[in-house]
Formats: sequence, C-alpha cells, structure tokens
Amino acid sequence: MPPSQLKRLKSSLREQGITGPQKSKKQKKSQNKNADARAQRHSALESIRESFNPFEFKHLARPKKFEYVSNNAGNTKRVLGRPGVTKSQGEEARRKSLLPEMNRKNKVGGILDRRIGENDPTMSLEDRMMARFEREQTKKRGGNVFDLEDGDDEVQLTHGGQSLTFDHDIGDEDYDAASVSGSSDGEDGFLKRKRRREDVDGEERGDDDAPAEEQPERKKSKAEVMKEVMAKSKLHKYERQHQKEEDDDLREELDKDLNDVLAALRGHMNKKPKSDAPKDEPKKDFSMNADRAALLAGASQVAKDKEYDTRVRQMLQDARAKPTERTKTEEEKARDEAKRLKELEVKRMKRMKGEPTSDDEEPQQKEADDEEDEDDFEDDAAEFGLKSATQPSSRPEGIEDEDDFIMDDDLVATDSEADFSEDESDEGSKVDDTMAMDDEDAEFLKHVLPDEPKKQSKAVNGVLTIDADAASSKLAYTYPCPRSHEELLKVFKDVASEDVPTVVQRIRALYHAGLHSDNKNKLADFACALIDHFAYLANQTPPASLTVIESIIRHIHSMSRSYPVQIATQFREQLKHLQESNDPSPGDLTLLTAIGSIYPTSDHFHQVVTPAITLMARWMGLTTPASGKDVATGAYVGALCLQYQKLAKRYVPELIRYTTLCLKSPHATPALLTAHSKNILVAADLWSASPSFIEIFHPLISPLKSTSQRSTLQTLSARLTTARLRRRPQLLHNHRPLPIKSSIPKFEESFDPNKHYDPDKERSEAAKLQKEYKREKKGALRELRKDANFIAREKLREKKDKDAAYETKYKRLVAEIQGEEGREKNVYEREKKKRQRG
Repeated sequence: MPPSQLKRLKSSLREQGITGPQKSKKQKKSQNKNADARAQRHSALESIRESFNPFEFKHLARPKKFEYVSNNAGNTKRVLGRPGVTKSQGEEARRKSLLPEMNRKNKVGGILDRRIGENDPTMSLEDRMMARFEREQTKKRGGNVFDLEDGDDEVQLTHGGQSLTFDHDIGDEDYDAASVSGSSDGEDGFLKRKRRREDVDGEERGDDDAPAEEQPERKKSKAEVMKEVMAKSKLHKYERQHQKEEDDDLREELDKDLNDVLAALRGHMNKKPKSDAPKDEPKKDFSMNADRAALLAGASQVAKDKEYDTRVRQMLQDARAKPTERTKTEEEKARDEAKRLKELEVKRMKRMKGEPTSDDEEPQQKEADDEEDEDDFEDDAAEFGLKSATQPSSRPEGIEDEDDFIMDDDLVATDSEADFSEDESDEGSKVDDTMAMDDEDAEFLKHVLPDEPKKQSKAVNGVLTIDADAASSKLAYTYPCPRSHEELLKVFKDVASEDVPTVVQRIRALYHAGLHSDNKNKLADFACALIDHFAYLANQTPPASLTVIESIIRHIHSMSRSYPVQIATQFREQLKHLQESNDPSPGDLTLLTAIGSIYPTSDHFHQVVTPAITLMARWMGLTTPASGKDVATGAYVGALCLQYQKLAKRYVPELIRYTTLCLKSPHATPALLTAHSKNILVAADLWSASPSFIEIFHPLISPLKSTSQRSTLQTLSARLTTARLRRRPQLLHNHRPLPIKSSIPKFEESFDPNKHYDPDKERSEAAKLQKEYKREKKGALRELRKDANFIAREKLREKKDKDAAYETKYKRLVAEIQGEEGREKNVYEREKKKRQRG
C-alpha cells in the first residue's frame, strides 16, 4: 500500500531540509540573514507544493503503453500545460480589460484623467512630476520647437522668481537694483535677446565692440508705420518715373535712326565702294533659309526686287480657304423638303390657272461668290432642251421640271426620313450647292445614266423613275395624311396606280415626325392603312402592278423601324382574319410575302412571323387539294415556307404532306407540277444535312414516277442513294485497351510519421489554412465562453453583494424598528403600572 499524502509531505520536507532537528536561536538568526538560503527554501517549498497538486499540471490523458525510438520519445512524460496558472492569468487579464468595460457599459459622462503619466504604470511619481513641470515651462516660454536659435531647451531652476543659470558672466551693464529684487519679464526678455545677438555677432566683432547700452526693440506706432509706407510709395513712384524717362530717351534715339533701320531691312543700305579690297566670301546667315540666302548672295539688286515681286504676286494668286456649310440635321432636311414641296405646289397651281411665275418666287438656294466666280455664267442649254456642255447635271435624263420625281432608294428601303433630290427650275437654274452631288458623283452619273430620255417608267437599281407626262399635270405635291384605309382610298381616288408610290413618298415627307409632334401618330396610322391597302390592291380584279405593291411594301419596311408596335399589331390583325377564314386569298398571300421580307424569319419566336408560319402549316396540314386553285395556292405557300426556313432550316412536315397530295391530284397541270418539283428540290437542298433525309423524301418517289417530272425524280433518287451510302449502322464504341498503371514507389529521405504528405502543394496549403482556421475558431469560441462565464460570475457577485447589502440594511431597519417598539412598549407598561398604583 502506497504511503499517504501526509507521510509523503513530511518526507519531502525532511529531504529538502525544511524540517528536521530543532535549531538554535543563533542558527535561525543567521539563516534569516542569508538571502540565498531564503530563496532556496522558497523554491523548495514551491516545488513541493506543485508536486502535491495533481491539478496543477496537464499531461497526456492516455500515455503510451510501450516506449519507441523516435525524435519525440519523451512526449509522454512532458508537461503539456499549467491549467491553474493559465486560468489565473486569464482571470487577471479579464479583470483588467473586460471588467472596466463592463462597468462603463450604458454609462455616459464621467471624468477622464489625461494627466501626463497618470495611466503609465512604468513611470514613477518623480518622473510624472518632472514631465508635468517640463510641459508647464514650455507653455510659459511659448517657444517654438523648430526655433534653432532658442537653445534654452534645458529646464531652468528658479528661486524667488530668479533663474539659477550660471553658464554666463554677469556684466556691469546687466546689474542694477531691479535685478537684485527680481527683474521683470520685459527685462528678462531684453537680456536674453542681447545675449543671443552677442553670440551671433561674436565671430565678426569682439565683446568689447558691443555698445554699452542698447535700447530694447519696441513696437512701432501707427504714425511711424504710415510714414514708412508713404516713403516707400514715393520711392517706387520716383523709380517708375525715372524708368519712363529713360524709355522715352531710348525711343527718341530709335526714331532718329528709323530711316537707316528701314533701309537696312529692305536691303537698300548704301555701302561704301571698296576699290582695292579683295572680294570676301558672302557671310552665311543662319537665320534665313539656305536657298534664299544663296539667291540673295549671288543676285543683283534688280533681280532681288523682281524675285520679291514675283513671290508676292504668287501669294496673292493662291486660293483662299472657303467656309463650308454645316451638316443639316434630319429634322432640318425634312423641314426644307416640306417647304420645297409646298412652294412647288403653289407654282403648279399658278401655271394651271395660267398665271405667270417669276424668278423671285423661287427659293434662292445658291449663294453667289463675286470674288471667285465672276467668270462663271449660268448654262442655258437645259432651257432649250439641249444637253449641257459645261457641267454634267446632277439629275438623270428625262427629268425636265420640278413636277418630275425620283424615288430615292435610301428613303424607301433604308431610312424613314425624307431625302429627295433637288429639282431644277423651268429656266434651268443650277442646283443648290448644299444639295448637289460632288464632282466624283457627278462624274460617275455622267457615265452611268443614259444620254437619251426614256418615256417609260423603270426601276433601275432600286430607284423608281416616273415620267413627267404621267405626273406633272395631275399629281399634287401636298396631300392630307390618311389615318384609315377609307381615307386612303379617298386620297388615291384620282391617283393612278403607278403614281401611288410617289404620293406615299410625298406624304411621308410632308408629315415627317420631326416637323410636328402629332406627325408621329399620323404616320403610324398611315402605315397601318398602307398594310390594308396593298392587300386590297392584290385582291382587285385585275390586280395592281407588282411594282406598285413592292414599292408600298418597301415603304412599310422603312416605317416599321420607326413604328414597330403599330405595324406589327396591324399585321397580326390581318393574320386573325386569315385564321378565321382559312382560305388564303391573293391579298393574304401578299401579306405573308410582305411579312417574310420585313421581319426576320430565323427567330425562334417572333410576334408576327411565328403566327404566319403556323397558319401556313395549319392550312397545308388540314387542307386537301380539291381544285386547281388549291394546287396553285399550295405551291406558292410551300415556296413561302421554304423561304421562311432558308436560314433556320427547320423541318416543316406539312409541306411534304401537301406536296405529295398535289402530285397525286388530278387537278395538277404541268406548270403546277413544275412549281411543286422546284419546291421539292429546294427542300432537298435545305434539309440535305438532316439525318432523317431518307424518311422525309422517300414518300415522294412514288408520286413523282407517275408524273412527267423525270429530272426531279432522278435528282431526288440520286440524293437518296447518297444518303443511304452515307448512313452507317450503329456500333458499340471501340474502346482502346488501357494499360495498367505502373508507378515507381517514392521514397522520402526525411520522412516523419507525424506529418501529412500531399503531392499537391495547393491542396496542402489549403488544408493547412483550413486547419489553422479551425484551430483559431475553436480558440476564439473558447475565449468567448470564458468571457461569458467571467461576465456571468461578475454579475452574480454583484447581485450577491447587492442582496447582502439589502439584507443587512433590511435587518438593521427591522432591528431599529423593533428596538423602538420595545422602548415604547416598556414606556407604556411603566405608565400603565404607574396608573394602576396611583
């Protein structure tokens, strides 16, 4: 059985020599005087105390059962920590930092002690007093810390108001009665300034040269300052006058020699002839051009004057820069065009009534340049119907007066603004410089445009030209803007069908959106009316010209960029009528054609194109060709479907179904069969890359054999054969056999089983960082828990103190009350007994 704690303690004390035989008083006294013995005794007691406290050290919870040879073999016996010391240190740190913060919580005000060294535990009381004294002296002196002349940085001792500095000799001049009893602040400052000046001037003069008595520097009065300012002002004024007089004298001297200077500058300075002197080489003038200097050196005076006059004349004849006109905005262009059309309409009405027209009424568009164009004359050849010989006309042939009109391709197809070509007047006046083409364009048109006028209307390069005989006498320049189809029919009532595009263009120019705020809504309604109108023209018997319908569609295409919502809504309304009737008319087919040319057909979903292609597919999927009209309509609708899918290449099964029925139909004529055959070839080209090509086009072989379309049958059969050859049956994937990985073992020379080895450096760093983060997080949570426990203990202690103080006060009050009651009761009893006896 192991010995008890008491026996172990006694044996440890006996072994350390703390207990043992009784010592004499002399031995005890000598031991107390020996400091080393006391320190040794204290350390021995501390070690015994630590060894007998099992909770003072922290060891491994489960020590190793077997010893092994490694770098850290002694880890099992090592002390891991001192919980008691750590806990006491943490408690003390929290009492110093956390407890004051907790006491100051939710408290406002108080006294903040900012005295020097008050919160510095390293400073003693003497150091604090000395630092405060130095700060006080610095404030009294009021010196600047950056003043190099102020060498009195040391603390000066004083006695009785006098400075106790003995580093200078006191002269006779510094001694007076006042210095004995204590000098004033002004005299002290005077002595300091005097000593400072003597120190600075010591190198230049000796101390004996200094004046015996020097007056102190005093502040100047206001009168003295003003006198000094006036004196300086007079001095500056005198200096300016003196400088002005010198400049005048110098200017007069220059005026006297002005003629000689001018003669020297002009090169006419008379030089004295040198008869016998040798001819020196001309001196090089580096301030002049080298060619010019050489010319002047080798030329005579007459040649110099002639050369000078020639160069001056060349400078006068040089062309001057011409100012250019600023670029007009779109609104300004539209406003000018509308104004021009109105003026032309007034002139046309006057000519129709037989009234004369003068040149003053025409807009003056060309600005005259008298200085540069004096020799230019107007070309009158156009007035007599002849070809101009001086300059090419910017207008194509066949346009003779302002009634003729050219439809600009940019206006109709690419832009929504009014951009007209400028017309010439009846008298052959020239085109405005701002509207005319430049020389390159005129030269280009000179070779492109025909020489002889053509009487028929033609569309050349997208520009529709209308003859003057058809438009000049009947066509007006101003029209009301129709906002419905009925109003549009009223406007076009007296207008020929071939003149409709011209009228549409003039309406767009007159009611441009930039001219008035209401024109935007008017043009939007006008565009919707045009949609109804071109469908109306296609349904007429006989139908209108395709050129006119195409021109209207191009106008709608141009306006769809400015009014997309209104035009798209109107197209959808027309598609609703087609959905209800399910019988496409020529107007409906024209509508579908316009949709394909105006909107993008390759979009996955479009508000107008998607309903259109859906209606076409619905009609081909639910209709059986019962007449020649159905076969013809199917051919056109099929061509439209293929045109819609030209870019997207989406498969339309209804097209193949309806084409097969049309090939078998008895109402199919050879011309209609040719149209369907073309659709089949276009579809084969469109879907040639489809993996289902054989399944799509194989049903068309049998109907084609019964028709006369042999070339289509041969082409389609060849493509089907090629598709069958190109098709491969499905096979299992042929995986390449992978060899077994053979890896050479990696040996680490300095291997440590306690370390983690990871070949990936980034992953190792990430794991290390994560582990460190986890450790820090656990430590932070541990500290937070300790802080919370400390706060809870302090609050509990405060609550117990308050409760104890309250209980003490309560008991004291109860005792006082009971004592008072006892005294009163005793008095009452005595009075009662006294009454009873009496």
